[in-house]
Amino acid sequence: MNPRSLLASMWLALAASANPALTTIQDVLYKADGTRFNGTLTISWSSFQAADNSAIVTQTTTVKVLNGNLRVQLVPVTTANPPGAYLVTYNSDGRIQFRETWSVPASATPLHVRDVRVASGNSTIGADTSGAVTEASVTGLLSDLAARPVKGPGFAVGRVMVVDSAGLLESASGSGGDCVHVDGSSGPCGSNAPGFMDGETPGGVVDGSNSIFTLSAPPNPASSLAVYRNGLLQKPGLDYNATGQTVQFVAGAAPQPGDTLLASYRLNGEAETAIYASPQVVCSGAGAATNSATLASVGSCVIPSGLLTPGDRLEARFDLEHQGSAAGFSFEVHWGGTVALHRDASTGDALATGRVDAALLTSGARLSAESWGTVLSLAGSVASAPDAYAGGITVDFWANASGGDTVTLRNFSVVRVP
Repeated sequence: MNPRSLLASMWLALAASANPALTTIQDVLYKADGTRFNGTLTISWSSFQAADNSAIVTQTTTVKVLNGNLRVQLVPVTTANPPGAYLVTYNSDGRIQFRETWSVPASATPLHVRDVRVASGNSTIGADTSGAVTEASVTGLLSDLAARPVKGPGFAVGRVMVVDSAGLLESASGSGGDCVHVDGSSGPCGSNAPGFMDGETPGGVVDGSNSIFTLSAPPNPASSLAVYRNGLLQKPGLDYNATGQTVQFVAGAAPQPGDTLLASYRLNGEAETAIYASPQVVCSGAGAATNSATLASVGSCVIPSGLLTPGDRLEARFDLEHQGSAAGFSFEVHWGGTVALHRDASTGDALATGRVDAALLTSGARLSAESWGTVLSLAGSVASAPDAYAGGITVDFWANASGGDTVTLRNFSVVRVP
């Protein structure tokens, strides 16, 4: 014999002797309604030694069953050391259907499932057929159970659950209509609900000599009080002092005739007056002049973040003066990035005025505008503005002039109305 052929035969003999003998289980599986079974069989076992001393390690294998056809090869376990059986789990329609135990003998011919199926309760290799798993056998389960919150002596069904200082689950105490606070205590709903007073006009005569004014309720907390004089925020201790419901301006700072006083503050209690009880001046002042031939900002009102909410309405009013007779001019009002008003005035327009109203929606605003001048006819317009205002927005007044003329923004104001 050729040496190479002899060597190959030896290797094939060694390879054949290295593999344990297998028994084939082949069958057609049906369901009780006569249709063929479709799904998978999950077969599991623990380590054992086959009859030929092959070491079989603990493992699981999955066999597909299509149109009822099953075929799988397994190492016999009736002659294993120790002898045992396989745990077979039938899976179909996305869930486990049932489990059974197989005891596979050595066989040179294929066997049916009925030939290897044994009654439940026989020993298995690799699984507990009863399905019971001890807590100690699950890694980390005991420590996780010890760390979980448990019922306290005050636990009761049908009530809100709170965690006490010891980490136990207790039921909240109180009446059925009470509200539970974040600290677990309870009380009548609304008893500590915060309220707000914005844009209140303090009581008192504005005549230049009176320095004491009265609020409708004491601010709570006192530090929440904000007093505005002609739209300018006054500084406590420097411009005024507040005690309870009383606001007293310091010597020499008494409001003068024509001044506007507004106060905003927080308060507690359920009996509260309406928010925005009177108009609130957001900003006002005199603007700048321009002789630029291109539109440029001559005044603006920067509304801070958090001031405006859906349902608010703002009025922006302005007055322009045109000096010179070389040419006409144009002016605009911008609501954020939206042009709310644009007009082109003629040489004869020495004065121009107008207003823009912004009705705040949940998203954006509805704008309406009207304007006129010395010669310029009255005109109005409406538009929708997509600009977001929750983070603040700017109302900007623009104008231009030509031929050496000058256009001046003499006055502007932005007012939030109830």
